[in-house]
Amino acid sequence: MRTILYVEDNPANLELVEQLIARRSDLRVISAADGDLGIAFARTHQPDVILMDINLPGISGIEAMKILHADPATNHIPIIALSANAMPRDIERGLAAGFFNYLTKPIKVNQFMEALDAVLRPSPPAPGSTEGRTA
Repeated sequence: MRTILYVEDNPANLELVEQLIARRSDLRVISAADGDLGIAFARTHQPDVILMDINLPGISGIEAMKILHADPATNHIPIIALSANAMPRDIERGLAAGFFNYLTKPIKVNQFMEALDAVLRPSPPAPGSTEGRTA
């Protein structure tokens, strides 16, 4: 079971993502309604991936992402922006700031699921590594 933390203040968006993730028996979602709570949940729950809205009450999703990237306890967690800010410059700015991926609302279901699969896919062993080999 893999855990996704969704940091989102809009209940309708949260419900939609929960419904999409419920289709997958290998995923569960926890949610936080603002950036500060999202940071606290990331530190406590150590999710496999974080979905982060950009426009949040209090600190923005970009500020929250920077705090999580600066913290050794959470800097390994990939963060995907999920935002209504869909202008090309918004997407470029988000990716340059350090998001693993940047998805726009309204959510395109196939693109959303592909992005989750890509971030949750185990990375192949490094060349020369003994990981996965049997003696």
